[in-house]
Amino acid sequence: MLEIPTPHGPARVHLDPGDAPPTALVLGHGANGGVEARDLAAAAAAARAAGVVVALVEQPYRVAGRRSPAPARQLDAAWTAVVEHLLDGPLRDSALIAGGRSAGARVACRTAAATGAAGVLCLAFPLHPPGRPQATRLDELDAVAVPTLVVQGERDPFGMPPDAPGRTVVRVAGDHALRGGLDALRHAVRAWLEALA
Repeated sequence: MLEIPTPHGPARVHLDPGDAPPTALVLGHGANGGVEARDLAAAAAAARAAGVVVALVEQPYRVAGRRSPAPARQLDAAWTAVVEHLLDGPLRDSALIAGGRSAGARVACRTAAATGAAGVLCLAFPLHPPGRPQATRLDELDAVAVPTLVVQGERDPFGMPPDAPGRTVVRVAGDHALRGGLDALRHAVRAWLEALA
C-alpha cells in the first residue's frame, strides 16, 4: 500500500506487487463506498486474469475518515496527482486504463485527457440523479476520446448510458450496486481489456 500526497491530503493506493506491466488499470471508488466494493473487486480480478496490473485508489476524504465526498474539482485534482505519481514511479512505461465505480467513473472520465489514459472503464456510471433524467451527465462520457467500457445494471436508478462510437455499454443484471451481474462484469472487463492490448 502506498500513501501519495495530493493537493487535498494524502491518498492511499493498493497496488499489485511486481514489475511495471505493459498495461495498468487504476480504479477509483464510489462517493460513499471504498475500494472493497464487490464490483471493483470483480473488475480487478478480471484485469489481473488479463495480465493487467491493478491499482485501487482511495481518495483523500476517505483516507481522512470522512464519508461525504469532496467537491468534483478536489476529487479530480487528487486523482490526477495520484495517477501522475504512479506513472512517474511504479507504473512507469505502463499504458494507463483509468476507471472507477459511480463517482469514481465520473472522475476517470473528466480527467482522461489530462492523465493520458488509453481507455476508460466505468462501473455503474451515474448518468443522472435518481428520478431526474433531465440533469444528465452524459457530457462527461461524451468528452472521453479513448475507448470506453461502461458496465451498467439493467435496473440502475441512475440511468442507462447510450452506446456511442468508441463507447461500449454492457447491461448486466442488477441495480447500481451491480451485485447481480458480477460474472457478466468480469467477462466484459476481461474481454475489453484483452481487445485493447
